[in-house]
Amino acid sequence: MPGQRVFLHSRTLPVRMVAPSLKLQDLIEEIRGAKTQAQEREVIQKECAHIRASFRDGDPVHRHRQLAKLLYVHMLGYPAHFGQMECLKLIASSRFTDKRVGYLGAMLLLDERHDAHLLITNSIKNDLSQGIQPVQGLALCTLSTMGSAEMCRDLAPEVEKLLLQPSPYLRKKAILTAVHMIRKVPELSSVFLPPCVHLLHERHHGILLGTITLITELCERSPAALKHFRKVVPQLVQILRTLVTTGYSTEHSISGVSDPFLQDQETCGAEEVQILRLLRILGRNHEESSETMNDLLAQVATNTDTSRNAGNAVLFETVLTIMDIHSAAGLRVLAVNILGRFLLNSDRNIRYVALTSLLRLVQSDHSAVQRHRPTVVDCLQETDASLSRRALELSLALVNSSNVRAMMQELQAFLESCPPDLRADCASGILLAAERFAPTKRWHIDTILHVLTTAGTHVRDDAVANLTQLIGGAQELHAYSVRRLYNALAEDISQQPLVQVAAWCIGEYGDLLLEGNCEEIEPLQVDEEEVLALLEKVLQSHMSLPATRGYALTALMKLSTRLQGDNNRIRQVVSIYRSCLDVELQQRAVEYDTLFQKYDHMRAAILEKMPLVERDGPQADEEAKQSKEAAQLSEAAPAPTESQASQLLDLLDLLDRASGDAQHPPPLDPSPGGALVYLLDLPCAPPPPAPIPDLKVFEREGVQLNLSFIRPPENPALLLITITATNSSEGDVTNFICQAAVPKSLQLQLQAPSGNTVPARGGLPITQLFRILNPNKAPLRLKLRLTYNHFHQSVQEIFEVNNLPVESWQ
Repeated sequence: MPGQRVFLHSRTLPVRMVAPSLKLQDLIEEIRGAKTQAQEREVIQKECAHIRASFRDGDPVHRHRQLAKLLYVHMLGYPAHFGQMECLKLIASSRFTDKRVGYLGAMLLLDERHDAHLLITNSIKNDLSQGIQPVQGLALCTLSTMGSAEMCRDLAPEVEKLLLQPSPYLRKKAILTAVHMIRKVPELSSVFLPPCVHLLHERHHGILLGTITLITELCERSPAALKHFRKVVPQLVQILRTLVTTGYSTEHSISGVSDPFLQDQETCGAEEVQILRLLRILGRNHEESSETMNDLLAQVATNTDTSRNAGNAVLFETVLTIMDIHSAAGLRVLAVNILGRFLLNSDRNIRYVALTSLLRLVQSDHSAVQRHRPTVVDCLQETDASLSRRALELSLALVNSSNVRAMMQELQAFLESCPPDLRADCASGILLAAERFAPTKRWHIDTILHVLTTAGTHVRDDAVANLTQLIGGAQELHAYSVRRLYNALAEDISQQPLVQVAAWCIGEYGDLLLEGNCEEIEPLQVDEEEVLALLEKVLQSHMSLPATRGYALTALMKLSTRLQGDNNRIRQVVSIYRSCLDVELQQRAVEYDTLFQKYDHMRAAILEKMPLVERDGPQADEEAKQSKEAAQLSEAAPAPTESQASQLLDLLDLLDRASGDAQHPPPLDPSPGGALVYLLDLPCAPPPPAPIPDLKVFEREGVQLNLSFIRPPENPALLLITITATNSSEGDVTNFICQAAVPKSLQLQLQAPSGNTVPARGGLPITQLFRILNPNKAPLRLKLRLTYNHFHQSVQEIFEVNNLPVESWQ
């Protein structure tokens, strides 16, 4: 007996030492009462131990209470995976209280990544067939939340039967479950197609709303369903007309707008897509359906009250539908006018939506959008950065040959006061618009000079080459240009592109600067010493880049043949840079000093003025064959012809001849970054560069990103990367944005993409050009950031590309 007492005592002792488990309400109070995170963790760890012990003992009575506490712990962020199997046990239970907690646990703890979710398929199938509405509702909610593709295929017949049940409660949940199944398994469209026609006759608000959502999903994923439901466009038009005139459901009206939940998707803020979006899908690329809904859309656009936000949301959705279908011309003008009224709204969100929509329409309805140009220009002064950026993009898109002068004045005024992060885009847009629509060469030169003076550090890399080419081709404006540039350079030497152009122009046409015979501007008295002093100031300035010093040094060298005074000052400056740390400047200075010392008889011929660009000759034909980007990045000087190159190859022989027999070699390009032929080198035609292989850098759910590379032969330091985004999935990719970054030793410029939407099933891809300047041939690395919307989800990917082809940077 004593031994037996000891044995019983040893078995019951652990039970007495374990503290009793807390109720859910007590657990919540104790967790909220914890003063530190350590106290909270202690309470949760102790209670999780009780929950594990209860699960291990197999207590069927209190299992749902223990799981409820575990779900609360899970929602706080603590691990609760050990309760997954208990969810399955509760779902299989016959008690409703157990099923309710079990299904909730399955929705929270299970998903497609866990194989355990397949174990509840039979339980859901049995519950859907039992006929108990609360249980069926729980099963439908769980299936629509975490049902995988395999579960959807297995349970589709049961859901189809529930679509035609008399209970509105079950039909609403069955419709939403069918939407989830179509998104997971598009081939199930044929299963849910027949019931949708009957469901459109329902008067219940929730059923009709879910049915429209289901039809929209079917039309987006199945061409057969799209063709089938185009037959019900008149019925949808009648439903929407009833909403506009009499109201479909008075309890769902908001701020005087009849049932915006059915009319528009923006008001409800959920995933349901309502009648207007469905009409847009059905009327796209189909004239008969579009004609059926034209009168109704006009009625909605004119009768909707805009004093409330719900009305604005309905109007905006109406505008999108009008613009996406084959609508009448007058109806499209009405839609643009609605967006113009949105620009006057006090709500910034509405103004942003209007600017974005007008930017999409400016290509197809340019004249209608032009009517709202003053309002768009006023939006440039918005304090909100996103609004001013959208207004800038739209303003640049509205520029044409008839309004270019007025629009350039507005944009130049905005450039002077715009935020720093917008200056690069604004300057680039002005330069492109001026190049495309310039009424005269003088106006074009003045516009570029204003941009260089105002935001020189923010201009594109090719602005210097474009302006030098423009000035070189306008012979009648040489005197005017050199005086304007000299005045700008005397006032400010901090804007590097401006300094480079000014140094080039002074070197080429410095003699015109000293003559003072330009009648188009005020007389300017300049002597040789002032010009030389200004260029020396540029050379000595700590703000000058090596490339800028190269322009200034070349300009001094060219002035040695254009000025009448003594060249000793120029020779001294050139000799100083023979020991410069910059290799480019040092080599240039050595060559120039050699000209002074040994070959002074050839200096005037070598440093003569650049020839004019012949637009009607072979040069223009050759440029027409090149791409637009390569033409913009080419240097102002034309490439040497074959005969000139052969003369340069004989340069060492020419140095031994007498000055009278010397042939005049072709002039040199003064720009330090151009394709210079060094005087003491033997140039030879470079071999054609080998093609650089393309590179795939991203792929996810059918969205693919490929890079293609081009290195222009005339500028090996430049790399042109074309980003091509394609989409082979079943859903459109919208709001696509690609951003890039490179190491600090490289210079990167991003051009505007061809669009922001990649259509599904291999539609027209998006392309975007990156221009990377790599003068030091440093190893190339790219960091890309992609943001887009796909299948109603926002996607953001940030990754680094380190496997770029060696040919792209060496």
